[in-house]
Amino acid sequence: MSDTAPATFEVKLDRIDAILKELETPNVPLDRAIALFKEGKTLVRECEVALRANQELIDAALGDAAGGG
Repeated sequence: MSDTAPATFEVKLDRIDAILKELETPNVPLDRAIALFKEGKTLVRECEVALRANQELIDAALGDAAGGG
């Protein structure tokens, strides 16, 4: 991923998919598999944070709409 701009949610999901595909290939060296696992775990956490933040925005918008605001 680029060091100049944060990756979008979709880019992170694409990277997670690529990691899974690589881990599913035969004969992945252990060191590489561990590095991929760590990267994937970090990306999953980042996606979860983004989803929670966006859910809060949606909830707030729905609350505003229901309140007549």
